[in-house]
Amino acid sequence: MPPGVYGMQDVWEREGRQQVNMEFLLPTGIYLNFPVACSDTISTIKKMVWKNARNEPLFSALSDPDAYVFTCINMTAEREELEDEQRRMRDVRLFLPILRLVAREGDRVEKLITTQISLLIGKGHHEFDSQKNHEVNEFRTKMRTFCEERAQVRQMLPWDQWMEYNFTCDLEPCSVVAQSGKSCSDKKIFVNVKFEGSEETFVLQQGPQDLPMFLKRNALRKKSTVFRSAKQEKPEDYTLQINGRWEFIYGKYPLCQFKYIFTCLHGGITPHLTMVHHSVIIKYQEEQGGLSNQVSRSRAQSKPPPLPLKRQNTSSLWSINEPFYIYLLQGSRVNADEGMKLVVQAGLFHGSELLCKVVTSNEVSVCSEPVWDQKLVFDISVSDLPRMSRLCIALYGVIEKTKKRPTKKKNKSSDCPLAWVNTMVFDYKDQLKTGEFSLSTWPSVPDDKGDLLNPMGTVEKNPNIDSTAGLLIRFPNIRPHPLYYPPIEKLNELGMNGEKTVATKEEHLKLREIVDNKNYTEFFEDEKELLWKLREEVRQRYPESLPKLLLITKWNKHEDVAQMVGLLQKWPELPAIHALELLDYSFPDPHARSFTIRCLRKLRDDELFQYLLQLVQVLKYESYLDCDLTCFLLERALANKKIGHFLFWHLRSEMHVSSVSLRFGLILEAFCRGSIFHIKNLMKQNEALNKMKALNDFVKSGSQKATRIQTTEDMKVCIKQDTYMEALSDVVSPLNPSIVLCELCADKCKFMDSKMKPLWLMYKNKYDTLGIIFKNGDDLRQDMLTLQMIQLMDVLWKTEGLDLRDKLDQAIEEFTLSCAGYCVATYVLGIGDRHSDNIMIRETGQLFHIDFGHFLGNFKSKFGINRERVPFILTYDFVHVIQEGRTNNSEKFERFRECCEQAYKILCRNGTLFVNLFALMKAAGLPELSSSKDIQYLKDSLALGKSEEEALKNFKVKFNEALRESWKTKVNWMMHTFAKDNR
Repeated sequence: MPPGVYGMQDVWEREGRQQVNMEFLLPTGIYLNFPVACSDTISTIKKMVWKNARNEPLFSALSDPDAYVFTCINMTAEREELEDEQRRMRDVRLFLPILRLVAREGDRVEKLITTQISLLIGKGHHEFDSQKNHEVNEFRTKMRTFCEERAQVRQMLPWDQWMEYNFTCDLEPCSVVAQSGKSCSDKKIFVNVKFEGSEETFVLQQGPQDLPMFLKRNALRKKSTVFRSAKQEKPEDYTLQINGRWEFIYGKYPLCQFKYIFTCLHGGITPHLTMVHHSVIIKYQEEQGGLSNQVSRSRAQSKPPPLPLKRQNTSSLWSINEPFYIYLLQGSRVNADEGMKLVVQAGLFHGSELLCKVVTSNEVSVCSEPVWDQKLVFDISVSDLPRMSRLCIALYGVIEKTKKRPTKKKNKSSDCPLAWVNTMVFDYKDQLKTGEFSLSTWPSVPDDKGDLLNPMGTVEKNPNIDSTAGLLIRFPNIRPHPLYYPPIEKLNELGMNGEKTVATKEEHLKLREIVDNKNYTEFFEDEKELLWKLREEVRQRYPESLPKLLLITKWNKHEDVAQMVGLLQKWPELPAIHALELLDYSFPDPHARSFTIRCLRKLRDDELFQYLLQLVQVLKYESYLDCDLTCFLLERALANKKIGHFLFWHLRSEMHVSSVSLRFGLILEAFCRGSIFHIKNLMKQNEALNKMKALNDFVKSGSQKATRIQTTEDMKVCIKQDTYMEALSDVVSPLNPSIVLCELCADKCKFMDSKMKPLWLMYKNKYDTLGIIFKNGDDLRQDMLTLQMIQLMDVLWKTEGLDLRDKLDQAIEEFTLSCAGYCVATYVLGIGDRHSDNIMIRETGQLFHIDFGHFLGNFKSKFGINRERVPFILTYDFVHVIQEGRTNNSEKFERFRECCEQAYKILCRNGTLFVNLFALMKAAGLPELSSSKDIQYLKDSLALGKSEEEALKNFKVKFNEALRESWKTKVNWMMHTFAKDNR
């Protein structure tokens, strides 16, 4: 073939009825050639092939079209069977315009599901198969069985219990509802109710504290009266659906606790509901179960996996007192300056703790394949290796620095980090590793001034083998047979031999002081010794100090490890908000992590949903695929569709990250196996997001060449194309699975002026209109985290009876309360970029902030001058509104101050929760949250370790400072406006 660029990527990216000349190879040996449209489906093209083949020889030898499937070579140069015949040609993205028709083999349903899962998660099943990794294969088998069994159990539930999975109730915290009920206990609410399949509506009067059952009974009574029906219907056979949403009102909760009713009640809006008969729900349940049953039947016909081999007899690991060592053999694909010398550093870690001194290799000259062939001996015996020992390796270059003036001092050398890689010392079956391992490394950050080793990093090898340095190491055969880490029985046996201690009064007081210190970062040696000595007392009297005890445990002494594991067996369960801290990478011990998951099982679904973002991030700290956290998340995701929906998107959004794509891809595959019916909706959402991205790219490109008006018109023309309207209409919202984005209003769509040109898309549903904003090109994870924290603050405030958002009696009241929430939240979280363009106000008076690109005290500066000099924004304009325009209305302002102080105290009481949640997000790699030091701002703002009186005193100082220095805010806003106008 002549040199040139091959492939058709640019063709598939075009829109409209673009024609492509296709070649078809039939099973009969016949060759066909005719044009097809990029927007044609595989099903349509198959019909065209049959139509054209009728005039060709051997047509009678062809069977029914359903007996065949098209195969192709896709854009990743892999052979793909096109089982899903509803896909369009442009979505298939062929490498060359050739399709081959072959007879179907195997189970069609199974193949179709497998293909859909691969397309949905962005990673083909062949990529998992090609790993040829026993751990991957065993995990896939186990998790598939685990998820499919839960799906079958779910389908057997009675219809009302099945609804709890599919349509979780969206409720307000009890405390705020109780307070709301007191204030409007005499106030009746009017509810507009209709029956499924009828347009006749009734307006019913209910008390806010009435249960849904009373409303259903009244609706049936009204129906019977109006239609004079003699048929007696039971309210238990009905459920209430919110009009225009996949959201239902049911259960033993007062009506005003449902978020929809609560919002309507406070906004003076009439709720609109539909009475749905249980037969409709059962039909929907049966439809969902149908496909799952087909897959289960096909699975039942396959052979069960082979039984695992029994472990061979082996001597005790604890009896081997010789030092642990590895062989550093050679490197490959090393790219460094010739003037350097190459060095490898290796360390053994247990979480964040270095188990022994770091070992450094000899220096060798730079070349593509450097050879060390050196034994690296560690100052720790094999018997003392903890189960989660992690070997961390760094490759770096040494540059000799010569001084111009002769001095007595030696020439200094500087280290240039090149790459790092981590691997576990024991494999996933508890066996001490032996033999050669080729480790493809991860590039080090060039300006990294910290440690060369990266114990917090992944233990996965870099999959981009061709573009990264490799290191070949060998684990020795210490004994002629495999060595395994001792089982729990042996640990418990050794742990029983711990000494009993009696503490003095002074030691008791010192212990109390240590456990009460919430702002600890590290411990002195005497504190460590005391904590360990009185560990049994810590268990009995201060169980929430378990993280402190785990941090000071000597994990490089197997006797102490056995003592700690034994203690964990009888440790009382912790409240979930305290247990969350134990998911940090500093606590890798499997028994500690199992204990943590036991504590988290007490979380209600709404609480788990609140922390889901962090739980997904800490999956990155897990050392093996099969772990308690993965099973826990899958179990809860398959028991609650809303949790499953967001778990899917949290995982899917990071599938492009090489270090997690294998782990996250396997979890996504398992989840989809347990949610077969969910795949169709998720694929539709994925298709819509791809179209939004394409539309956003089109707008970005167009806005550089044409006026805003012209680009907007071009955007609307693009949206009106069939492929766009089809992809972007009737989509379950990825942001809220209870909302369906029905009809896209192309003429009302626009884009915004900011750098990334976010899309503003408007939808019309049967009962209302709603809009979504789509932004592509910015990392929005920091915004997600900040919004999550503000939402959590709102929940905590409401739980304590303080509602700073939803009181809509009048706009000024709303402004005052939301301003209090805004001031406290932005101060605690250290929100930056607080200029006037980022502070919004609704028509109702509610104040809110947008753009959370800077937080934790990372305030902007210009020419070295800090532009944001106040703790939070409280200008005299705000005060003017709060005081209702009267300068002497101090009563209103004092009430505002009291709201701020009450809100702040509530957050301080829950300070540990916020610190823990931020700490777990270190795994996300956010620029302003990458180490424990970044969280110090939060500890200070929440006055962690101080009494409530001290914390409140400090907040009052900040409050007065914000008010006194508000003129600086005005200057900053003026400078921002001036800079924006002169861009």
